[in-house]
Amino acid sequence: MHSHHTAGDLLASQIRRHRERLGMNRHELAAECARLGRPDITYAVIVTIETGRADGKSKKRRPVTVDELLVFGLALATPPLLLLLPLGSEQAVPTVPSADARDPYTVWQWMTGEATPTLDGPIDGRYVPDSRQIAGTGQTWAAAWATAAYPASLYPELARRRETAHKARLRAALAPSAQTDYLDRLEELAQTVNDMHQASLTVPDLPTELTEDLKRLDLLDHPDQINPRGIE
Repeated sequence: MHSHHTAGDLLASQIRRHRERLGMNRHELAAECARLGRPDITYAVIVTIETGRADGKSKKRRPVTVDELLVFGLALATPPLLLLLPLGSEQAVPTVPSADARDPYTVWQWMTGEATPTLDGPIDGRYVPDSRQIAGTGQTWAAAWATAAYPASLYPELARRRETAHKARLRAALAPSAQTDYLDRLEELAQTVNDMHQASLTVPDLPTELTEDLKRLDLLDHPDQINPRGIE
């Protein structure tokens, strides 16, 4: 099981772990943070982050802000979310004070919107999403979460379908028999773009060739809101 009282304790231990992984001392980490625009993250600050405790039983640990988390992630060449949720190095991580610890990937999915949190339970050995109603709205907590997390599913889906359509277009240029497949992939891409517009989300720029074909075939609900770009 985990040995960290809070997520802040875990974050502090991971900053130290990745610093040592890179062979950096605290002076070097402070210099890297300064290079990234945070000269206030000094050697002394890093010491209090890495060695203090939040429970007041020993030297008080200095908490890490969200802004600093991004700086530490870049300074340590580590995705910031991995500093909070170290996949592969911890069996369980703290969640909120009222709930027990969970395995890091479960909490990772909560953080990215891939899954609905199951803080209550276990009920009959299972954890279940919160079904209580939010006061005065008539909407359940789980349904409200799903609505807020919806964009997290659309953006990666757009990236997948954009790449699939691009590859299908290249195949169709070489073999006319592949044209039907390209049209199918283009329709899938258009569906995701239209879903994003319906959800009032900003659609990233699409490759020029795909944008032109989407508009030419009248597959978009809002063609004027799509911007073309060159293929990266």
